[in-house]
Amino acid sequence: MELDKKCGFVALIGAANAGKSTLLNRLTGAKLSIVSPKAQTTRFRVLGILVHKATQIILVDTPGIFKPRRSLDRAMVSAAWSGMKDADITLFLVDVREGVSETVVEICKTLSASHKRIWLLLNKIDLVPAEQLLPLTTQLSALLSVEHVFMISASKGDGVEDLLDKLADSLPAGPFLYPEDEMTDLPDRLLASEIVREQVFLQTHEEVPYSTTVETESFKSRKDGSIRIEAIIYVSRASHKSILVGEGGSKIRSIGQKARTYLSTLFEKPVHLFLTVKEKQNWAEDKRYLRSIGLQDNE
Repeated sequence: MELDKKCGFVALIGAANAGKSTLLNRLTGAKLSIVSPKAQTTRFRVLGILVHKATQIILVDTPGIFKPRRSLDRAMVSAAWSGMKDADITLFLVDVREGVSETVVEICKTLSASHKRIWLLLNKIDLVPAEQLLPLTTQLSALLSVEHVFMISASKGDGVEDLLDKLADSLPAGPFLYPEDEMTDLPDRLLASEIVREQVFLQTHEEVPYSTTVETESFKSRKDGSIRIEAIIYVSRASHKSILVGEGGSKIRSIGQKARTYLSTLFEKPVHLFLTVKEKQNWAEDKRYLRSIGLQDNE
């Protein structure tokens, strides 16, 4: 019966690289938000939608919170805080290896002032000795009042099922807001761009990924059931273009091959992916471009 259903929004908040995107992908069982070892990978709000115990849980993955410098940075941090504005529950992820950092303290202050329902998630517990977890919980509880504390490993899945059960039990009664088979509200074109950008993060080093953005120029379904995607990787410097292309085109081929494999799995059909690298200076300060990908710098 419709009356038995529950539905609600759950925001994922935390410092850069706390594991929010990994948790989103773990909970939904799909690669919806890109993940890399580098911080500040997620640039805008991503919805992940799943049904568990007759409850539709709408997860809001947000950019990591950090000290912004560029228009892009400010827009990312703004997107993070706006992502929790209408949430029924906010999950505050803390990387246990980082502990109570300056950024974590600042996030605690903002969360305290929000008067929202906050659940604390100590993430990456598989990477530290167990005896460190209780003192860390005590420190954080002194800074922020939370309803529940969960100790998890988003990458390995430890503690995630308990979190999912508790979320399903705690969200309000109401009809589902999305079709049951829908996993995200991101357009396919944007998903394609993000998967390519993830490979740029994973396969290049230093400052190159942060100077890069990806735009899907063409996304077409073919008569044979496959998809043809043409995407442009924009870089802010000519030197970065040569790094991305690689010797004899080796790097761009590798990026394309890995991205195509992920996209074929995501869309459940063959994908033909064509990548071009172009220089576009100061794109991270272009407010019109930022608006086109759903970001807003209000300064």
